[in-house]
Amino acid sequence: MPQLNYKRILLKLGGESLSGPTGFGIDPVRAEYMAERIKAVRELGVDVAVVIGAGNLWRGREGIQKGMDRAQADYMGMIGTVMNALALQDGLERCGVDTRTLTAIEMRAVAEPYIRRRAIRHMVKGRVVLFGGGTGNPYFSTDTAGALRAMEIDADAMIKATKVDGVYDDDPATNPSARKFDHLSYLEALSRRLKVIDSTAVSLCMDNNLTIHVLNLWQADSLVKAVLGEPVGTIIGR
Repeated sequence: MPQLNYKRILLKLGGESLSGPTGFGIDPVRAEYMAERIKAVRELGVDVAVVIGAGNLWRGREGIQKGMDRAQADYMGMIGTVMNALALQDGLERCGVDTRTLTAIEMRAVAEPYIRRRAIRHMVKGRVVLFGGGTGNPYFSTDTAGALRAMEIDADAMIKATKVDGVYDDDPATNPSARKFDHLSYLEALSRRLKVIDSTAVSLCMDNNLTIHVLNLWQADSLVKAVLGEPVGTIIGR
């Protein structure tokens, strides 16, 4: 068994990780691709929990800009995260990975209600746990939900999966001279107002000394390298 840098992780995925080329909807092929990435880490003996966003199904910002009530828009997004969790669960189970979906908003016909001890028990039994429904409260992003759940399950790190290979001082897509950070302190991350992760989530992690590891999940073996302690992405911590 290899030496693990992280023995239990909370993987934070954007909803777009399940979408097709348009960035919207759910593509079962992409769900299975994500599942294979998670399976590779689970087979190393890592306990894995996942929080996924809903940007591929609903963008609350657009509704709010049209005058929609903020809480209503957020609840719609929470329901979208449950749909994505169920799609990812299907992908994982097609890959032979035992999985459970727990949701902060009760939907007993399709998922278990979120109970902290139950979630930990599932992981102890070797199951991947998917958390749907965000925190169950409006006004909180799924980044913050990820940080909260990571601390509740005693994760060693929250791994934020993005489309870039870490955190840069500028947008690398438009500035080829942008500099990548290997490590940032929580305060540096907050002062730079990083778009890659919500500031409330960073503050919550700082207050509870939870490591944030930002990486590109589309790069081959990036997640495996992170849990093995190999240099990949950007670490935000002390």
